[in-house]
Amino acid sequence: MTGAVVAAALALLLWPARPAVRSRRLATRARPVLRPVAEGGRIPVPAAAGVAVGAVAAALSTPLVAVLAGVAAFVGARAWGARRRDGDAGRQLLALTEGLAALAADLRSGRSLDAATGSAVAACGDVGCGRALARALRSPGAVPEPGLDPAVSEALGRISAAVRLSERTGCSLAAVAGAVEDDLRARSRHRHELAAAVAAPRASATVLAGLPVLGLAMGSGVGADPWAVLTTTAPGQVLLVAGVALELAGLTWSGRLVRRASG
Repeated sequence: MTGAVVAAALALLLWPARPAVRSRRLATRARPVLRPVAEGGRIPVPAAAGVAVGAVAAALSTPLVAVLAGVAAFVGARAWGARRRDGDAGRQLLALTEGLAALAADLRSGRSLDAATGSAVAACGDVGCGRALARALRSPGAVPEPGLDPAVSEALGRISAAVRLSERTGCSLAAVAGAVEDDLRARSRHRHELAAAVAAPRASATVLAGLPVLGLAMGSGVGADPWAVLTTTAPGQVLLVAGVALELAGLTWSGRLVRRASG
């Protein structure tokens, strides 16, 4: 029975996407978004974390603890991936802003587009963003590279359209690059302001998430052994499942509120 419970939990973590969901993912692949998924069709990071933590917990504790630990690790890995994607998007935005600033300055000084492109790529400081900028300048109209933030892809599309327009009409590309740079700087300032505004709620959610662990430590310190009660008695197991469910629900709700406030 216990082995079946563990197997069912691991199967849910690794269950493949339905055909409809998979088709929607393929349809939206044109909008590149950073995802915490390994290349080459390997297991996504959240599922791998859930399986690994569940396996370790199964070896050290009861099957119920293994299932709950795997689910908690899965949710935690997803939250970590979201924070990492947000940080990567901010870095890409800043990198493209610096690259466009160098591009506009070189074009205003009279340098050729090829020379200005080299300076812009070097100013980016990010390999992927610099490669995407060079592609937009040298091959306008090409499909954007995957793994870019939507705001970055939109800005590159505007630069690519400006390059085509400049080639056809001879209009100034420096003015468009400067305008896109100003827009990206405004977006970066807005992101920083939102991050500062939601820093306190995020810290509060992190503190609240750690309170159950603190309670277990305090109970063990006074000799109550709450962990044994939660894992070896029927009422304790019911309370453990309910507590983990409420904890995950609270963290999910807090994260949703923060994302809604962030726009």
